[in-house]
Amino acid sequence: MTRTFAPVAVRAVPRDVRARDDGRRPTASPTNVVLIGPPGAGKGTQATRLARWLSVPTISTGDMLRRAVRSGSAIGLAVKTVVERGELIDDAMMTGIVATRLAESDTHTGFVLDGFPRTVEQAVALDGLLEQRGDLIVVELAVPEGAIIRRLGQRRVCERCGRNADPLSGTPPKDCPCGGAFHQRPDDAETVIRERLRTYERATRPILDFYRQRRALRAIDGTQAPDLVTAQISQVIDAVFDHAAS
Repeated sequence: MTRTFAPVAVRAVPRDVRARDDGRRPTASPTNVVLIGPPGAGKGTQATRLARWLSVPTISTGDMLRRAVRSGSAIGLAVKTVVERGELIDDAMMTGIVATRLAESDTHTGFVLDGFPRTVEQAVALDGLLEQRGDLIVVELAVPEGAIIRRLGQRRVCERCGRNADPLSGTPPKDCPCGGAFHQRPDDAETVIRERLRTYERATRPILDFYRQRRALRAIDGTQAPDLVTAQISQVIDAVFDHAAS
């Protein structure tokens, strides 16, 4: 399916969003951002950059689930079985995990949410969690299937700290600076990737219509260089708050 992107004018700005250290963009309300896109679209990279720029926490459900798996707990073993099949965790479990995290004090000025919501039911639940906590800015990172399969097939992740090996460095190094070893995640095998993409199309695509009807959705071409994607998302956020203030 051909994606149509809303025009985003990229201005020549000297700032580097990744390194910005002058504090969060001043707004009258919390800055709540959700990144939506298929596995491998770059949501984790962009979430980290935006959270640093906005001085708000990144909430990655993927990271939380992987910690549960490493813990060896009963819920962790249940999560491991589902994830390795390329399927989604059920709505009630995911909503409970996110609700617990949003109750922590560091989220009261906003957050960048990566990995939730993934179904319309979760999107409706998120509305309830955000009552009286400001509006939501939803950004879709759109990347075609072929590019996703190539990206994830090449991805290597540190087993200790979760850092991704630099995809531009050629052959990934064996060891991470933290001392852990880089390896391919079980859910990055091609057969699992294709199942994850089918699951995304079936369960997550309807969320885009849900937010599009509310005019809360902005689409960004996720195949661009990461710096350009970051700049365009930051401009979307600026535009939303500039419009609200006018």
